[in-house]
Amino acid sequence: MPSAPESTPAPSLARYNRFLLFVAGLGGLLYGIDVGIIGGALPYLQATSRLTPAELSIVVAAVLLGSVFSTLFAGLIADWLGRKPLMLLSGIAFTLSVPVIALSQGYTALLLGRLLQGISGGLVGVVVPLYLAECLSAKERGRGTAVFQWLLTFGIFAASLIGVYYSYHVDAIAKSGNADALFAAKNSAWRQIFWMSMPPGLIFVLGSFFVSESPRWLFRRGKRSQAEAALLRSRTPQQAALELNEMAQIAADTAHKPGHATGSLLQRRYILPFLLACVILACNTATGINSVIGFNTNILLEGGLSDVLAHWGYVVFTGFNFLMTLIGMQLVDRKGRKFLFTVGTTGIIISMIAAGILFHRTESRRFDVRAAIQPLVNQDQQLSFRFDQDGAARLAAAGAPTQNASLTVIYSYGPFSGTTTPARLNDPPVEIHRSEAVPTSKVEAFFHNPFADLDTGRTAPLTIDHAYLTPVPSSANGWLVALFLYAFVAFYAMGPGVCVWLALSELMPTRIRSNGMSIALVLNQFVSTTLAAIFLPMVGKHGYSSMFFLFASFTVVYLITVVFFLPETKGKTLEEIEKFFERA
Repeated sequence: MPSAPESTPAPSLARYNRFLLFVAGLGGLLYGIDVGIIGGALPYLQATSRLTPAELSIVVAAVLLGSVFSTLFAGLIADWLGRKPLMLLSGIAFTLSVPVIALSQGYTALLLGRLLQGISGGLVGVVVPLYLAECLSAKERGRGTAVFQWLLTFGIFAASLIGVYYSYHVDAIAKSGNADALFAAKNSAWRQIFWMSMPPGLIFVLGSFFVSESPRWLFRRGKRSQAEAALLRSRTPQQAALELNEMAQIAADTAHKPGHATGSLLQRRYILPFLLACVILACNTATGINSVIGFNTNILLEGGLSDVLAHWGYVVFTGFNFLMTLIGMQLVDRKGRKFLFTVGTTGIIISMIAAGILFHRTESRRFDVRAAIQPLVNQDQQLSFRFDQDGAARLAAAGAPTQNASLTVIYSYGPFSGTTTPARLNDPPVEIHRSEAVPTSKVEAFFHNPFADLDTGRTAPLTIDHAYLTPVPSSANGWLVALFLYAFVAFYAMGPGVCVWLALSELMPTRIRSNGMSIALVLNQFVSTTLAAIFLPMVGKHGYSSMFFLFASFTVVYLITVVFFLPETKGKTLEEIEKFFERA
């Protein structure tokens, strides 16, 4: 790139900075769509795909699983290719994932599409915050990096609006009483929801062609003149010269210290910020944010809301996320990162405990009708039970309260277990087949249960471990659950949601920033994947309350880490933050 003139007009600088934030923010939009699009599509996918709860959990978690693999190598690729080419690559991967998902006709294609979407999200999650941290000045870095999170929440909000639009269409078909038309409408709905996520990916790819490469990446590659030209697109000549001198100074200082050639993470000045970032990233996702977003409609349905109200509840939830992120953006450079982290994690703990108590109040009244269900297992070790008036009468004879209740069956074939989706009166039959719980290969079996014997599962009888009849809560209870979820996402959005990307990019020293971010994000995505994969099975066995209490306990660890170990980074350059950890 040729050097920019030293007298770049101020309006041109402002226009380029706005464009840079727009393109980088689109990366956040894609990441938000990755996380949020499944929320509105899941009920229809669940109703038409004939996937088991375990398979559905894996489909939801596949985005996170794909992120784990791509995040692991994102730092290396960003250092090899550069930040700009990796942004292009991530946008192309997202765009290609949409037709793979929307045109899928089975579990394998759906899983592959979601994995590709996750790969895109993992790359975006590393390269865009990295790019912004290296391109923005210390004064603008807080608010600028928060744009990524702000548009991330807008992506989730937009996905929820798409979901609620299709919920009205499905509800209108449902009133006609035509079962085939209802099935077709639901099958079309989840596919259309995914198709509508494609345009932002195309715009992100197009926009990434026109931004400059990171000046710090260019400088580290020995391209000083190109680094200066990149700085001059967004800074005055005086600001560009100052930052270029800072880069040269930190490089000279590092060159005189032991181990500078490798930048080993085992050195004290690297390992302290690296470990702190890892703990913050792991705890951030352990608040349950991705699971609560991904399963939000299901949570509200089980909390007591109707289908349409649950979709609207999800829209309000994502709206809170979007608006409170905007508030966090305004506060992050005024109040500081540590203050927002502390307030946010405290509010999350209170909100999760309150939501857990509401669910525990309902779940404590569930009735186990295992004794009535086990004899219904046929000679092929399968079960088909219709929870209609006759079925309810059979369960009522066992002493169970069947009025306004839902039935969930927890079962096992030897070492492999499964959970049916909750069925209310006159819903489609509760069906259990060996293929729904027992993997088809040893590789798949390892991921289900690494200690299980696949051959045992293929021959073991069907055992009904529990069959819970749970009272369906009132609509008022559903809105109480929704209110506490709104409080949860409000505290998350203005605190950890805004600050976590800053913590990730600011804490890491320059020499290890890209690879260190990758490793920390791998840990983050591993925790997210694990929580998403176990969510439905654990809820089936132990109830929603157990998950909410678990999220609250993880957030207590988060709060302790922030209060006692996190330094304030507001207003400091990346080089000043690096020097702080050298003295720690």
